[in-house]
Amino acid sequence: MKDKKSVIGVLDLQGGVHEHLDHLDRLGISYRRVKEKEDFEDLAGLIIPGGESSCLCRLLNIFEIKEVLLANYNRGLKIWGTCAGTILLAKSVVGEENCLGLIDIEVERNSFGSQLDSFISEALIKEVDPEPIPLTFIRAPKIIKVGKKINVLLKIDDYIAAAESENILVTVFHPELTGSLAFHRYFAIKCGIKFEVKKNGYTDPAWENYSWTRMARIA
Repeated sequence: MKDKKSVIGVLDLQGGVHEHLDHLDRLGISYRRVKEKEDFEDLAGLIIPGGESSCLCRLLNIFEIKEVLLANYNRGLKIWGTCAGTILLAKSVVGEENCLGLIDIEVERNSFGSQLDSFISEALIKEVDPEPIPLTFIRAPKIIKVGKKINVLLKIDDYIAAAESENILVTVFHPELTGSLAFHRYFAIKCGIKFEVKKNGYTDPAWENYSWTRMARIA
């Protein structure tokens, strides 16, 4: 992990930033908060966290980093969007214009209802972890359609919950709000960072719901 491009950034404009930083730190991955143009230098990957998608899209323009993000993507930057991040990355969003449009999927916002309709579940995703992965859905979107070149990682009932292209990963749920490090490891591998294989899965037994608060104290 000491190669030049071994750092994963987390877009630090709005949303669940610290939770992602905590998971990257637990895996021993070098991380960086991304707020300005200069923060994109030599990144292997970028995580766009959950939050409010319309707000995040506006802030990308206000902070003048949308074009920088797109330019770095065109140079090979890998990107992972969780929940709102998935909406930002989608090529098509039901009833509104897209923001970044980098992955050939169609999403529908708030498909499960209000905050009160949030729920937890689990699923076996063999490409990501040999053990079932806990899933947390909070005002989640649904991926309702994908292009021919999109790899579907998880389909539940009539919607897709996780998918990927060569350079982009999207999840409508929040892996950072569970003790599972599996998706962060999977994204790191997608970014070219190597890990040893564990037969017993990638859940951190030391993780607790408030563990991420330690990252909020690290400016």
